[in-house]
Amino acid sequence: MRPSSIRFPARMALAAVLGCAVIAGVSVAVSGGGPAAAAQDRRREVTVVARKYAFTPAVIEVEQNDLLRVTLRTDDIAHSFVVDGYRIAKRANPGQTVTFEFRADQSGTFPFYCNLQADDGCREMRGELVVHAR
Repeated sequence: MRPSSIRFPARMALAAVLGCAVIAGVSVAVSGGGPAAAAQDRRREVTVVARKYAFTPAVIEVEQNDLLRVTLRTDDIAHSFVVDGYRIAKRANPGQTVTFEFRADQSGTFPFYCNLQADDGCREMRGELVVHAR
């Protein structure tokens, strides 16, 4: 029998493809209903307003593996939104809106703050990103 004439059932072919992807270090997402898939695809959106000298909201709560979309807005002076634990550092100038996304894949409490020196009060701007374990 020639190799090109060998037929695999669909499940075996999928297993072979996924096995090769794992060996190659490639992440493969297979969607198929169910609670696990829905939990992984959970999206959250929050608008963070930075103004002298506070973030609103000061606490952002999500669940682990949520995809978080943050819109940072400021109207008074330039501010930043920094979360060291996630290596996020975004800056918004007055009247500007900055939007970014990240997956909250680490559980715990992560402080966020403004790292700009435009005004002494900026150093006092603090908040918390709380990522609840699933």
